[in-house]
Amino acid sequence: MSAPGSSGVGSARLIGKRALRKEDARLLTGHGQFTDDVVVPGMLHVAFARSQVARGKIVRIDTEAARDVPGVYAVLTAEDLAKRPITMMSFFFAPSEVPVTPLAGELVQYVGDPFALVIAESRALAEDAAALIEVEIDEFDPVVTLADAMAMPPIHPGTDSNVAAEIGDEEPEDEMAAVLNGAAFRIKQKVIHQRISQAPMENRAILATREGPEELKLFITCQSPHNIARWVSLALGLPSTSIRVISKDVGGSFGLKNTPWKEECAVICAAWLTGRPLKWTEDRWEALTASSQAREAEMTLDVGFDAQGKLLASHGVYDCNNGAYPQGADSNIAVHMFLWAAYKLPAYSFLSRGWYSNTNGLAAYRGPWAMESLIRETLLDKAARKIGIDPVEIRRRNLVYLSDQPAVSSMGIPVDDITPGECLDKLVQYFDVAAFRKEQAEARTQGRYLGLGMAAYIEPTGSAGTMAPMTGELAQVRIEPTGKVTAAMSTHSQGHGTATTMAQCIADRLGVPYEDVTVFEGDSAHGGFGPGAAGSRQGVIGGGAAIRAAEMLSEKVKALASHLYNASPESVTIEDGVVHVSGAPEMSRSIGELAAIAYGEPDRLPPGLETGLEAQFRYQPPPMTLTSAAHACVVEVDADTGFVKILRWISSEDCGTVINPGVVEGQISGGLAQAIGMVLLEDMPYDARGNPQAATFKDYLLPAISDVPMIEYVHANTPSKTIGGMRGVGEGGAIIGPPTLVNAIADALSPFGEIEDLHLPLTPARVLDVIEQRNVSGPSQAPVAAPPPPAAAPSAAPAVVAVPEPAAAPSGPVSIDGDWNMVLKTPMGPQAMVVTFRTSGSAVEGTFNSPEGSQEFAGGVLEDGRLRFDLKVEKPMKITLKYDLQFDGDSVAGKCKMGMFGSAKVSGSRA
Repeated sequence: MSAPGSSGVGSARLIGKRALRKEDARLLTGHGQFTDDVVVPGMLHVAFARSQVARGKIVRIDTEAARDVPGVYAVLTAEDLAKRPITMMSFFFAPSEVPVTPLAGELVQYVGDPFALVIAESRALAEDAAALIEVEIDEFDPVVTLADAMAMPPIHPGTDSNVAAEIGDEEPEDEMAAVLNGAAFRIKQKVIHQRISQAPMENRAILATREGPEELKLFITCQSPHNIARWVSLALGLPSTSIRVISKDVGGSFGLKNTPWKEECAVICAAWLTGRPLKWTEDRWEALTASSQAREAEMTLDVGFDAQGKLLASHGVYDCNNGAYPQGADSNIAVHMFLWAAYKLPAYSFLSRGWYSNTNGLAAYRGPWAMESLIRETLLDKAARKIGIDPVEIRRRNLVYLSDQPAVSSMGIPVDDITPGECLDKLVQYFDVAAFRKEQAEARTQGRYLGLGMAAYIEPTGSAGTMAPMTGELAQVRIEPTGKVTAAMSTHSQGHGTATTMAQCIADRLGVPYEDVTVFEGDSAHGGFGPGAAGSRQGVIGGGAAIRAAEMLSEKVKALASHLYNASPESVTIEDGVVHVSGAPEMSRSIGELAAIAYGEPDRLPPGLETGLEAQFRYQPPPMTLTSAAHACVVEVDADTGFVKILRWISSEDCGTVINPGVVEGQISGGLAQAIGMVLLEDMPYDARGNPQAATFKDYLLPAISDVPMIEYVHANTPSKTIGGMRGVGEGGAIIGPPTLVNAIADALSPFGEIEDLHLPLTPARVLDVIEQRNVSGPSQAPVAAPPPPAAAPSAAPAVVAVPEPAAAPSGPVSIDGDWNMVLKTPMGPQAMVVTFRTSGSAVEGTFNSPEGSQEFAGGVLEDGRLRFDLKVEKPMKITLKYDLQFDGDSVAGKCKMGMFGSAKVSGSRA
């Protein structure tokens, strides 16, 4: 299963083996080191005073009683922390789109918004003192739901609306509309996805200590110590070398810990100001009610099919709740980028918006774009039932197979090595669909309702080079003088097993025992910058770096051995830590013996070979590596109670070269457990005043081991074009799991009716809404259920939010020559630029200037104040930007079509 190019290494293969995880013995015996385990001399503890209202103006804060508590060191408010300025940034290292401060100053914007912190000798004392802080807040009506956000005035001063981010067009263009209107079958689907909590086993935690005039050491639970060090250095305006971040063991993250947020930043600033080591460990109540959350969104999808069930065109409208302070305002462009990337859809258009509200801010969660698979795959099953064909067949007619590639998706994404169709075929070979349908029919005669759900998808993994934080990964591999092998990696595990998989890659390519390799990660002072865990990337990029660094080191060992033993490098092999020369077994030496020479006897080294045995490689992979999969699920629905029991689950996954099957299957099953929770159990509701309604695990329901079946695995491994051939697998289960399970439930319920509007979670009451054809689940809770329609009947059209029509173009000549300050609202955040226009009649040329550089354009045409031109850019990726701008006096507004990223708004004024 190893990629080619490893000749000269012994025959023992480590890549592909179920090696025992190096981490497990330590973690399972209680010898892990999590952030809360760390204690330093002089350490004090932090607790926060939090807002009990969702929106209001702070009138008065009285901290006197808290300060008088024995053992309290200090009580700080926003005014105090302002003495150590910090710039809150998004994951992309861009300043937040609205002002964010670690502690609320003038306004509180959600229940749980921290407005003061207490520093005390113990956490208990700090909490007791925080409870004594008196605050007077002039309460305002909160914006809670997406409907509120669309209808109510903006929550953030200085903004025009509650739109946090927007890209795309609400209505399809005339040509696409005509295709949809003329389609033999037009199927529409609406999904209302509930808000969820990431609920990691280890909540957020930080210990910050100031060391020297411009140095900080942070122990923090995070996804990448290097990324956190970079973020904090930029936020504080300090050199990156002045920030050391240590994160040894992490009990899960799932996107929540990509960046430090309000509480962590408050602790950092307080530690800087006080000069004392400060620790804050979030308790579970805070984690559920004050941490950033995810997934709350609504989407409608409109799809046209021909008479044979082949895709013609599609239009989607997506809205997501960003909360008050998201970790980056987000309209979730990735939903649309990957919605149809695995399918042969000729044309797609969309509108995507993120909305501010007085709720907890948005953060990533395992596969943040997962709505694309959920709405597409559930719509395809609905379409199959209405058209009258099998759900497998409708996918086969539309999926992209290897024989169809290379191809370009309807959003402009090149695909040349995806295998969703092949994964589906392997799945169907493994699972006997015909036998199940026979069993299903027999069960229905007995009053038992079985269902089969299938889904297929592709997942972007191993992203690098297109976003500021998403770079390559670094591996530094060294054979120590003792002969043991150590590696400093920029990877970071939150349960991923990277200490195991990276060691397997190194041992495999270097030809040493797996037991002799130790991987060090979790400290920004070791190795070099790398984003670590984000976007299913560590096996792809970290693994590629480890493989190539080990190969480079192997070549160095062979060069040394060939010189010492007067042999050709081609005749030297390394196996099980022993260096052999072909045809001369008496010359075999342990790698430790050669290491002793390399370090201690420099005169014996060949010319040009540096002392020691070490190699370093930073791997910059292709911009994106795609993973494919198809899953099947069998359920039984109790028609009396609405309870769903999962009977079987099969995963047919193509993640390329498998480093360790056990780790891969662990990643898939973990994601599937979260998928089951999202579909059946988990929900973070708010009442009309913005109060979270699930403050404990008695209310926020997580799946138990009894809810998750034994997963069956079919590995369909097609090596990717990366070093080693790996593809990412970390997020897949959480993406493909929900539609697979929903489709199984819908199939079981099909004798009773169709779930027209899918509202998650599918609680027993919502299942009974369909079975009993009445509202069992309560007001505003029921999915819209309809009796089984005739085969060709279209579904009801979803509601569409109205937006104002664009202003009419001004009349009369317009002069645009000169400099203009403009902002392009990209999916990664607003991009400011100065554009110089030069006109000659109606012809326009000019120059774009931004922090990223300058670029000329020509060929623009100006008519009645409307300017249209193309700008071809090379970095971070090759793309043609199509600008369509309308000038009105000293202001300009319009759109820029950004290829696969859709249409982005442009605004500006004359400089």
